[in-house]
Amino acid sequence: MTISKTQRGRAMAAMSLTAALALTATACGDDGSGTGNEGSGKGEITFWDNNGGPRTAIWTEIIKDFEKKYPDIKVKYVPIPIADVQSKYDTAIAGGGLPDVGGVGTAYLANIVSQEALVPVTDRIKESSLNGKLVEGMVDSVKTAGGRGDDLYSVPTSANNGALWYRTDLFKAANLEAPTTWDNFYTAADKLTDAKNNKFGYTIRGGAGSIAQALDAVYGQSGITDFWAGDKTTLNDPKNVAALEKYAALFKKTTPSADVNNDFTKMVAQWDTGTIGMLSHNLGSYQDHLKALGADKFAGIPAPIGAGGTRVQVSNPVDGLGLFRASDNKTAAWKFIEFAASHESNSKWNEAAGAIPANTDAAKDPWISKTEPTALAAKALTDGSTKIVQLPYYLPDWNNISKADNEPEFQKLLLGKVTAKQFLDKIAEELNTAQKEWKDLGH
Repeated sequence: MTISKTQRGRAMAAMSLTAALALTATACGDDGSGTGNEGSGKGEITFWDNNGGPRTAIWTEIIKDFEKKYPDIKVKYVPIPIADVQSKYDTAIAGGGLPDVGGVGTAYLANIVSQEALVPVTDRIKESSLNGKLVEGMVDSVKTAGGRGDDLYSVPTSANNGALWYRTDLFKAANLEAPTTWDNFYTAADKLTDAKNNKFGYTIRGGAGSIAQALDAVYGQSGITDFWAGDKTTLNDPKNVAALEKYAALFKKTTPSADVNNDFTKMVAQWDTGTIGMLSHNLGSYQDHLKALGADKFAGIPAPIGAGGTRVQVSNPVDGLGLFRASDNKTAAWKFIEFAASHESNSKWNEAAGAIPANTDAAKDPWISKTEPTALAAKALTDGSTKIVQLPYYLPDWNNISKADNEPEFQKLLLGKVTAKQFLDKIAEELNTAQKEWKDLGH
């Protein structure tokens, strides 16, 4: 019998859950959350940054501010590469060594919650200075992603909306309109390409993280606004199949051939140093573009508007800070979370990252309007002009299905080894199965 990658992923999650429950049974002390203790509120706590490297400088600054305010608490900072964060958490849940506090995105929150590794923080928020100070939409996204009703399993800190970055200087030289519609996007991709001279209209993500970008393009063009139609996903709807066919056809025609293996780091670096017209990424790369190109050579806009006149985007993960059950000093760990999500710290972090703050006071700070891509993204998400397709982050299998299990399949699609329909049908079947299993558990 052949075991699919998804089945293997479920088996690994089940083993991790068994191990976590075993650790719970043998752990000393109990604060009502399973393991660990509230602690003295002093001493050292460990913090895992779920995007270690790009965000290390700003976290180092915030940690220094925190330790100045709370001299009896020291924070051990551990940067985790974003590509490794879920496997790092899974390994630590199974074998021990979890941090007190960790960065947790909604894309893999359900997987960690299902292994009972996080403490619900709903009541702690209500009793803290954060009560009423968190953007409602981000709070709702975290609740939905956790899959446990109204319980919050992380404190939201930011939303990193998708953006279409384009070279304003190249568009002006070619007398092209900004890629505000999908028609303009495809026209520009074609006209800015001169492959013989290593000039391309677009760079497509073929390596790690490719599927999220592709889904944005698919739903953005099809105009479908719901991920589910009953208990079946709309992913392989004929309109989505047609949209993916058109999008994937850009590869090697208006994109570099190296794109088939490029993750976001390589893709961003390639765009910043080359003569490529457009790049789909999130707001997080704004500072990289600014440093490499200068403010007068590029711009960033939300996803292009579809043929029906509406902008459709898939939901972007909300980042947050989780409090781990295994912590023996939850009091100190919570002080750090509350401090990091406060007005000043949250504003400072998001300005450095180019993301949208979760703290409502930080979201009103002047730098938002001065950073055009962030301002446009925030406006698009709040003025009703954008329809959001809510991805099923609540499914424990979501991250496996949408990443490791099928990213190699997307590369096959780009290389012409599978069709768009075959690719979407495969993922749709896996998601329908995962949804049924989730509902069978009583959700």
